[in-house]
Amino acid sequence: MTLSLLDWRRRVHTLYATARAADDPEAGWAGWRSGRDELFARHPDSPLSAAGRASFTGLPVAPYDPDLRFRTRVEDAEPQRLELPTADDGVVPMDRIGTVALGDLGRLDVWWLGGYGGGVFLPLRDGSAGRTTYGGGRYLLDTIKGADLGSDDGHLVVDLNFAYHPSCTYDPRWSCPLPQAGNRLDAVVAAGEQLPAGGSWY
Repeated sequence: MTLSLLDWRRRVHTLYATARAADDPEAGWAGWRSGRDELFARHPDSPLSAAGRASFTGLPVAPYDPDLRFRTRVEDAEPQRLELPTADDGVVPMDRIGTVALGDLGRLDVWWLGGYGGGVFLPLRDGSAGRTTYGGGRYLLDTIKGADLGSDDGHLVVDLNFAYHPSCTYDPRWSCPLPQAGNRLDAVVAAGEQLPAGGSWY
């Protein structure tokens, strides 16, 4: 269990490193997408239940939209700390480190997640939540777990085509920190991972 989880995390880190290195963002996204399908289908630490894995044919993903990729500056914001209880990890502290603007879609809070040595965390709940995507929202960046599209000179790469569902979408045995008020958009983000036909994985 421990070594297989280590392997899962290494593979996720590799998927994002390959995407960051790609000359063409869409090609990097395509490799990320196929790599996630492989992990979900075959890896022992797939978040899918045994029944879900048996019927799995791939993660539904919207077509790539280059207009939904942003290199955006992290702007200052009033500090805020949240402490979110989880079933498995106790209380997870999150400190707001700034905000990012995503064009006409709006602005999202950027968080520093305190567990596991810390990392940037950028969740999203948009107008598709509860309809074509998980009602609790999706993640854009979680650098602790390897979900990192790059940064430089005070900017982050935020590509909404890489929006992915947290593990709690696939099986109720998982618990996940979910987007708070500053990470909610009214607009529908028609990009990234979608729910399957029928609306649920379990």
